[in-house]
Amino acid sequence: MCGIVSLYNKRQAPVQQETISAMTGVILHRGPDDDGFHLEENIALGFRRLSIIDVEGGHQPLFNESRDMWIVGNGEVYNYKELQQWLKDSGHIFQTDSDIETILHLYEEVGTDAPKHLRGMFGFTIWDGRKKRLFGARDHFGIKPLYYVETADSIGIASEIKSLLELPGLRREVNKKAFYHYLTFQYVPDPETMYEGIYRIPPAHSFVVENDKITLERYWDVHFQPDESKPFSYFVEGTRSVLLESIDKHRISEVPRGAFLSSGVDSSSIVAMMRTFEPVKTFSVGSDIPGYSELDFAKRTAAFLGTEHHELVVNAQQYMDELPRLIWHQDEPVADPSAILLYFVAKMASEHVTVVLSGEGADEFFGGYNIYREPHSLKMFSGMPGWMRHSIGYMAEHLPDQVKGKNFLIRGSKKVEERFFGNALIFSEEMKRRVVMDDIANSSFYVSPFTVTSDIYKRAAQYDDVTKMQYLDIHTWLRGNILMKADKMTMANSLELRVPFIDTKVFEFASTIPTKYKIANGTTKHVLREAMKDFLPAEIKSKKKLGFPVPTRTWLKNEFYQWAKEIIFESKVDDLINKAYVLYMLDEHREGNADYSRKIWTILVFMLWHQIFIEQKHTFGPYVSPNVEIRRKKNAFQHIG
Repeated sequence: MCGIVSLYNKRQAPVQQETISAMTGVILHRGPDDDGFHLEENIALGFRRLSIIDVEGGHQPLFNESRDMWIVGNGEVYNYKELQQWLKDSGHIFQTDSDIETILHLYEEVGTDAPKHLRGMFGFTIWDGRKKRLFGARDHFGIKPLYYVETADSIGIASEIKSLLELPGLRREVNKKAFYHYLTFQYVPDPETMYEGIYRIPPAHSFVVENDKITLERYWDVHFQPDESKPFSYFVEGTRSVLLESIDKHRISEVPRGAFLSSGVDSSSIVAMMRTFEPVKTFSVGSDIPGYSELDFAKRTAAFLGTEHHELVVNAQQYMDELPRLIWHQDEPVADPSAILLYFVAKMASEHVTVVLSGEGADEFFGGYNIYREPHSLKMFSGMPGWMRHSIGYMAEHLPDQVKGKNFLIRGSKKVEERFFGNALIFSEEMKRRVVMDDIANSSFYVSPFTVTSDIYKRAAQYDDVTKMQYLDIHTWLRGNILMKADKMTMANSLELRVPFIDTKVFEFASTIPTKYKIANGTTKHVLREAMKDFLPAEIKSKKKLGFPVPTRTWLKNEFYQWAKEIIFESKVDDLINKAYVLYMLDEHREGNADYSRKIWTILVFMLWHQIFIEQKHTFGPYVSPNVEIRRKKNAFQHIG
């Protein structure tokens, strides 16, 4: 796990060492163990290293036998040993046992098809001195981040946006289109970012920089292929087998490993299967508000599985104190309150291990979100002609809000493409127009969230409604929210997070499970639950998903109230946000007249991000947690012993 930067000068001038050093230095937290640079002609590669594989020899940038190709890479390639042997048999000479060097020789062998052969999480850049071009790629599902920007002089690529912000002359401006999408989704969907002119390399895409321009190309796509011919038992046994193999692959490292443990089936499954290979250290976090902590469940699961368990309780003051720095680490506003608890559990874990396994992706792959049950509950509407559904929706919208079943009728009157924008729908279009300033709402910047989802739904037209929802979440929620917070909050603590569910082999099998086996028996993820029933306590098998719940609803009425008012008053976003309406929501929420907690939180996170990155009111420099040094000393002692 590392941080990378690449810079291509379009004027064919040499890149200045101080520029690439600044871009690399600001992501010290991603790689406190080492740095490295390669400057040649009009390009520069920079690298920060967190040593995981080939600790002694894996220094980057790495080069090929003739030293005319160089690579910097972030992530882990889990099939690198097999690829390495194939490449050695083909005549390639390796200088290290690094998985990243394997990518370089693979590129020599198969060219730009290299990413298609990789199994893992990665973002990398190769300087091809023979063809005078930069080539790189991001992994299939977007586990590792990768961004790019083009200025008058340069094209920059980096693991984090803050590296690109170090480029001379780059203006910091809010991307207004992205801002409107953020109000809907609680994150900015691909390929935009909250910064004007800075973009993500989308998952499953490679890029080429040559002739002073960057071009992107998709190398892989998500396809569901449900197999109705197989019995339920086939999918249960296959799920167990493919997960066990994936977890074994994800254990590869030369440093201590552990796992996050909440109280649900996803993380518990990871720990249970990991436990079959080795002793496991587990880490859990909760709040100090009753009803918002699952530490008791996690502790009982850890005891059942026989792990060395560690837990942490976080209160409102700790949360407030850390939030600004963590938004700096996120690069962009992501209004998921659980991201902050993820930081705290990662901080605790970093005292003990360098690598953690976690359960992200199970819901998207195996059909785990409760909202995926909605197509079944709305099935009565599916046989109605369009005009009848439209009429029902029209009448329902004009019913008083207190009429029971109003929302059910409205949602039933709409197709899934019209009602489902992913796991988060923060502001409706009507409420958006209340929270943004009038001149902005009526400008050309105002865009519908359908511009994000319509093309995705078109590619999923052949699927049933549940699979369409999964397909949408894989292309939006998973990469924009789940994986973004997972990477940024763990790397803030120089901790590598691995996600065995989010694996091409696992998806290849999960994509064949029919919907009738995913949403069944009154629950979600039915196949996964059955596959894990002999590994887990009975109470976990059927437990609803909560993850790391955060009591923002309660805190905004009490501990956060005055703090929130100060942020609203002080933030210089008056050209974008109707502060009077936000203050109205805050007071209504405090009085208990409405639950506006998610909406208020979304606005507050954006305002803090604006203060840090646009106004530059709060400044944060390169920082490495003291836990990293504690961990190093423990590791050194263990090696001596």
